[in-house]
Amino acid sequence: MLNKVPEVIIYFWIIKIMATTVGETAADFLIGNLKLGLTNTTLIMSVLLIITLFFQFKASKYVPSIYWFTVVMISVVGTLITDNLVDNFGVSLVTTTIIFTVAMLATFAAWYASEKTLSIHSIYTSKREAFYWLAILFTFALGTAAGDLIAEGLNMGYWKSALMFAALIGVVTIAHYGFKLNTVLSFWIAYILTRPLGASLGDYLSQPRDKGGLGLGTTGTSMVFLVIILGLVFYLTKTRKDESKVVE
Repeated sequence: MLNKVPEVIIYFWIIKIMATTVGETAADFLIGNLKLGLTNTTLIMSVLLIITLFFQFKASKYVPSIYWFTVVMISVVGTLITDNLVDNFGVSLVTTTIIFTVAMLATFAAWYASEKTLSIHSIYTSKREAFYWLAILFTFALGTAAGDLIAEGLNMGYWKSALMFAALIGVVTIAHYGFKLNTVLSFWIAYILTRPLGASLGDYLSQPRDKGGLGLGTTGTSMVFLVIILGLVFYLTKTRKDESKVVE
């Protein structure tokens, strides 16, 4: 059960951004190397995500390794779902962005109507955790669509898109700490924005130079970020610095 929340904010956001970047590059890596096709790759990764969620829901407390592996898996699947809609079904990036925005907002509305809170500090029941992971899935799918729409559809380019989303996160941070913007609202806005930030960053690092990237490749980019994530998760597991008291 997701009944413990990160105490050290900086670790949470560093790993979150890393996970979103890996979600973009790992999805591209799997599609390009498994040779199973986009649809089959999505199905396989979705089954693995379901298995991962089983262990996440079964856990009686916050376990960094399980939690962050779930985030990485849901990031990959969210990316693949969007790619399927765009590449296999011909749905435009504008339409997918709208679809996942509506789905995400509907999830938040149903969550709040049922539980009267959207705070991650209050996730101590299976029902609230189900809302949490569903909302995250839609934020990842939406972030992929929005990131690609800005970077590719509007021809802004990957690094400019990454800077734009990073600047928006900075605005939210200032609004929260400087002007007391509601904590829950600040969290979810920042959480949503980290996905297109990660997508743009991942594409900028991995895509060929003739497409506006640095040409590091999906393999190298994914491995670097995965190593950093594993290192941080190992550190948190040992030190338990991101744990807090169980919410009663």
